[in-house]
Amino acid sequence: MSRYNFSLQRGCLDEQLASFKRVLARIAPGDAATKRLLSESLVVFGEIGGNDYNFWFFDRRRSRYTAQEYIPDVVARIGAGVQEVIKLGAKTVLVPGNFPIGCVPVYLRDYKSNTSGDYDQFGCLKWFNTFSQKHNQLLKQEISMLKSQNPGVKIIYGDYYGAFMEFVKNPLRNGIDKPLVACCGGNGPYGTGHECNQKAKVCRNPSRFTNWDQIHMTEKAYNVIANGVLNGPYADTPLLHTC
Repeated sequence: MSRYNFSLQRGCLDEQLASFKRVLARIAPGDAATKRLLSESLVVFGEIGGNDYNFWFFDRRRSRYTAQEYIPDVVARIGAGVQEVIKLGAKTVLVPGNFPIGCVPVYLRDYKSNTSGDYDQFGCLKWFNTFSQKHNQLLKQEISMLKSQNPGVKIIYGDYYGAFMEFVKNPLRNGIDKPLVACCGGNGPYGTGHECNQKAKVCRNPSRFTNWDQIHMTEKAYNVIANGVLNGPYADTPLLHTC
């Protein structure tokens, strides 16, 4: 991306939007060209928020309740960012919600509990999934407000939470053997205990796993999520019915 003057030192949303604008200035210079390009494009805005919350949750010296205080701020910043790309000319914007982090291997490892009540019937950590749901509920409210403010724009909520839970609830139906275990990792609980590198333990068939490493999903998982967003039911308006 160097030929587009694209650089990103950190994962800050402000910097990502600034880089997005620099790319637009190269490929569609001028306000009219930018608006024309974006009006014919699908802008996928997210998923955003995961790293913001990871900052708090991965530091075990801090209370996990601290992250809850920042949900409104994170959601408000997402809304402001969506409004920014709409102002640039976007007419169709997909805004995904957060995944059920209570089902992610790194969370299952770091917050492993001996209390059965901390887990749901599928083996996921209930508190963290409730956290993700709170974020998503506020995000849907933000999207509703954006829709009322931008009647000529299609703003679509992508239900990544529901799509991921489809693997967890119905793994065999989706060709998944171990929905809560990482394919690339170590011998620790949930396939953790080692970074996913040349010395890592790797499963034979990643297409039978939801999680590639302890925090990222497999191509198979994203393929099913993409189909759910394109065709339903994991978008409030399936993309193929919109675009």
